[in-house]
Amino acid sequence: MKMNTLESPLSRFQLPKLAAVALGGLLLVGCAGNPPNEQFAVTESAVRSAVSAGGTEFAAVEMRAAQEKWKQAELEMQKENYDKARKLAEQAEWDARVAERKAQAAKAQKAVEEAEQGIQDLREESMRGTR
Repeated sequence: MKMNTLESPLSRFQLPKLAAVALGGLLLVGCAGNPPNEQFAVTESAVRSAVSAGGTEFAAVEMRAAQEKWKQAELEMQKENYDKARKLAEQAEWDARVAERKAQAAKAQKAVEEAEQGIQDLREESMRGTR
């Protein structure tokens, strides 16, 4: 005896496709919706390192940009705008890295100038001693 079954609106071939599309959408939303905790840790470390290197003194503009972007990233994180927070944190990290390198270069330049001055002082003193 053959039963008459009604064909469902979703055929057995359409249902797996629909499920795959739905799962893919959930995965994309899941990735975009994750807080950028790792990036925040990296950025915080970069900002602290730049401050320790003298970024505030020797690279004030870059340091200020890093700190402002860092604050904006934290605000976006609180609003759960994770993509924007991640982008701002990345920008803050790179601004901080530039500030750190600039501070290191300025300190090295200052050390070179002090060494050159010391050499000049020694030359002058040795010239006075020979007269």
